[in-house]
Amino acid sequence: MAHPSPIVAHTAAAEPLTSPYAAPGDPVLAIEVIQAFGPMPLEYAAIRRSCGLLDLPHRATIEVTGSDRLDFLNRMVTQELRGLEPLHARRAFWLNRKGRIDADLRVIELGDRTLLELDAHALKRTIDTLPAFIFTEDVAFRDATAETHRLALHGPAARALLDAAADSTGDRPAASLDPGEVTTAVIAGAGVIVVRDDSAGEAGLELFVPTDAAARVFDRLLEAGGWLRDAPEAFDPGAERARLRPIGWLAYNVARIEAGTPLYYLDFGPDSLPHETGVLHDRVSFRKGCYLGQEVVARMESLGQPKQRLVALRFDDAGDARETPQPVTGDAVFAEDAGDKPIGAVTSSTISPMLGGVPVCFAMVRSAQSAPGTRLAVEASGVRVAATVQDGLAFHRSLRP
Repeated sequence: MAHPSPIVAHTAAAEPLTSPYAAPGDPVLAIEVIQAFGPMPLEYAAIRRSCGLLDLPHRATIEVTGSDRLDFLNRMVTQELRGLEPLHARRAFWLNRKGRIDADLRVIELGDRTLLELDAHALKRTIDTLPAFIFTEDVAFRDATAETHRLALHGPAARALLDAAADSTGDRPAASLDPGEVTTAVIAGAGVIVVRDDSAGEAGLELFVPTDAAARVFDRLLEAGGWLRDAPEAFDPGAERARLRPIGWLAYNVARIEAGTPLYYLDFGPDSLPHETGVLHDRVSFRKGCYLGQEVVARMESLGQPKQRLVALRFDDAGDARETPQPVTGDAVFAEDAGDKPIGAVTSSTISPMLGGVPVCFAMVRSAQSAPGTRLAVEASGVRVAATVQDGLAFHRSLRP
């Protein structure tokens, strides 16, 4: 199960803003997540201009071992894992028999073992169901969440900063990593696994850190970025000009929406089909053999479209666009000429600095109204605001893959 974040306790003197993260239908597992350390615009600016250090206590890790592990996983998940070389990662869905998404996985191959990284709320379901399909294969699953804490660096300086903070780099320096590549490093005496994933639209490094070393790794990264100025133990929230800034969920959420990165349990979830998510071709291979739920996926592909799809909506300029109300999760979406019957709902939204401070959002809408250029409307704060479906999920061309 998920563990309390050691970073929340470690930074308590800075009085960060925190709130519980709980998945719908799972109120028991509420994980305290840092929302912000200081002014959110400064934290967002760190992502775009230098580097932000993000705590991720709501992520879980499963370790898979055994000589048959990749072959077994390849027969279970939606992505092609044949040819997945050591120190590389791929995205995949773990589906149930009805083709619904039980987990959104990052599969990380390390040579001697494989890691599955996922939302903590999907952990129990995944570790209970995946091993149930083992017959005679040499495969073993182990929940490694309690001993593995998750941090991330996002920003143009992320790779150089990690290399500067490292006592040593193992297989390759972070500066040489391309998206989907993995390396190892020793930081503050602790072995760290580093995965390149640009989910915020800038260079992103996802770190797997021993939980008992997370606080000192956190401090070492801050020190390398110029944040700790007086003493190794001092947490200094006033270092405005540091190359690295500790950031919270609020700043990351802005950046990931701008970059077109939907998240499991926020923009799609256990009731969703792969074709509805907006990330189908990043998670699903249509050239591989059978896997659980494949018949549903194949049938949906042959039919042409699901009932609904995740889309990105940009609101029309009308006078001062910055006065357009920001929608919130659950706000109804309407077809332009379909009256008062909703055709979808907002899943995530933000005010986009890269677009001049206007609202943008993801929404799950009927497929018939999901084509790029389709005119829709969102009822935000009691006002129906005109919007247009974007081509793809990324809102700014500089952030598109």
